[in-house]
Amino acid sequence: MEIKYWSDIACPFCYIGSNRMKRAMKEIGIYDETPLKFKSFELDPHAPQKTTESYINHFTRGNKALEPQAKQQMAYIQSMAKGDGLPMAINSVVPTNTGDAHRLIKLAESKGDPELTEKVIKRFYQVYFNDGESIADHDVLTNAAVEVGLDKDDVEKVLNSNEYHQDVVNDESEAHQSGIQAAPFFVINNKYAISGAQPYEVFLKALKQIQTEESKENA
Repeated sequence: MEIKYWSDIACPFCYIGSNRMKRAMKEIGIYDETPLKFKSFELDPHAPQKTTESYINHFTRGNKALEPQAKQQMAYIQSMAKGDGLPMAINSVVPTNTGDAHRLIKLAESKGDPELTEKVIKRFYQVYFNDGESIADHDVLTNAAVEVGLDKDDVEKVLNSNEYHQDVVNDESEAHQSGIQAAPFFVINNKYAISGAQPYEVFLKALKQIQTEESKENA
């Protein structure tokens, strides 16, 4: 089985949905041998590198009338994350650009160690949704990436260049050409799709069905 998913570090539903997919993969015993490919999908590629904007203002795009509704939705998202055992301090989120984080994920992938890549992705989600730090800040990114196993010189080389930018663009172009307009979006064996942070049971049921179909095809 092969699974790829389009995701952004700034997307809470990507954080939650990808965690549920990974849990489902572990539940049916395919996680260790199944490629799980992270595909870049920047929700706002034009987001600033630096900002003093609060997350709720970013959430409402500055419309004060929407703040009560936004607070409810933010509380709901945080509750969802907590239910999945994911740390989230959503009111502390710094809404900045995620492009450099995506490039470092590509650097991690280039090492050929899926476990390292997963550690980098997980740590970056924690930086964005729990630590209250800017995911666009190079010092923050470097510390987080090195903490989970990337080489500091490699990280700094990427951050001081445009390396892997085209890889990020290619992922987003593939999504556009495939009609994918939102994240997270999961594609299994290049023919089955799951959109959004579906309940864990939905991921589990889908994987079991596909696994059964594969067994019949290979019989």
